[in-house]
Amino acid sequence: MGARKTLITGRPEFEHVSTSFSGRQNLTIRMSNRRFTRLTNAFSKKLENHERSVALHFMYYNLCRIHQSLRVTPAMEAGVGDHVWSVEGIVALLP
Repeated sequence: MGARKTLITGRPEFEHVSTSFSGRQNLTIRMSNRRFTRLTNAFSKKLENHERSVALHFMYYNLCRIHQSLRVTPAMEAGVGDHVWSVEGIVALLP
C-alpha cells in the first residue's frame, strides 16, 4: 500500500470542468449498486468482490443501458461501440 505523486498536465476545456459530473456519477453508482450501502446484505466485505461489482456496473451502464437523453448507449454515442449489448453478451465474455 502506498501513494505516488504524479504530475498530470494538459489543456482542459474549463467550461466542461465541474464537480457536478463526478457528483452525479457517484450518485448513480450508489443508487444502482447496493454494495455501496453498508446497511444491506449485499455490502462488499472483500475488495475483490467490490471491484467486480463496480466493473459490472460500469459495463452495463456504458454498453447495455440505453440512456433516455441520448437514445443510445454512452459507448455508441462516443463511437466506441456499434450495438447495444445484452446481459447474455456480457456473461458470454466470462472464461
